Amino acid sequence: MSAPLKILMILTSQATLGDNPRPTGVWFEELSTPYYAFVDAGAEVDIASIAGGKIPIDPHSLEAEGNNPPSVERFLKDSAAMRKIELSTRIDGLATAGYAAVFLPGGHGTMWDLPQSAQLAKLLSDARGEGKVVSAVCHGPAGLVNVKDSHGRPLVAGRRVAVFTNSEEAAAGLTDAVPFLLETRIRALGACYENGPDFQPFAVRDDNLVTGQNPASSAEVAWLVLDTVRQPH
Repeated sequence: MSAPLKILMILTSQATLGDNPRPTGVWFEELSTPYYAFVDAGAEVDIASIAGGKIPIDPHSLEAEGNNPPSVERFLKDSAAMRKIELSTRIDGLATAGYAAVFLPGGHGTMWDLPQSAQLAKLLSDARGEGKVVSAVCHGPAGLVNVKDSHGRPLVAGRRVAVFTNSEEAAAGLTDAVPFLLETRIRALGACYENGPDFQPFAVRDDNLVTGQNPASSAEVAWLVLDTVRQPH
C-alpha cells in the first residue's frame, strides 16, 4: 500500500500590521479552502507557523456564524483542525522529507514574518531542490521573496507567478501599511508576473511552483497543487 499524500501548510505568526496595532494574521479562507481540498483528496495536512503555537487569524476574514464561506464554517466546527492552529508546530528544525508539497496561505501578516525567516527560506529552497511542490496564495508568496534555487538565483526568477496585485492592495487601503508591495517585489526579482481581474480567481503553475492571486483563488491553487503532485512534469 502506498504511503499517504502529505502536505505541509506554513502560516504567519504576525498578529498586527507591523508597528500599527491594527490586527491581522492569516486570511481564514486561504487556510480553510485549501486545507479541505487537500483533506478531501485523501491527504494528511500538517500545520506549522513561523513562531509556533496559536496562529493569529485576521478578524476581517471572519463574519458572524453562518455568514462565512463554507470551508471557514467547516473549519470552525472541526475540533481537530482548530487544534492544529491553536498548537501549530514551529518551523525551526522542520524538514520537507515525507511531504509532497508545501503551501503558504496568505493574509497581511505574511508580509512581515515570512520574508524575514531564514528557516522558511531554507526549507522552501530544500523543497524546490527535492522536487516538491512549492505553493502559495495571495500574500503567501511573500514567503518566496528570499528563497533561492540551487544556483543561488531567486526562486521566482523567470517563473510564472501570481500574487496579490498592487491595485488590489490599493483597493484594500493598505498600500502604505505594508512593508513592500508584493507585485512590485516579485517583478523586481525577475518573475514572469501574471494576473487576472482584481479579486477574481486566478492561479498559475510553472513546473512545481504554484501560485494564486487572491482569496478567491484559494480553491484553484489547491487543485493545481493536487494535479501537480499527481502528474508532475
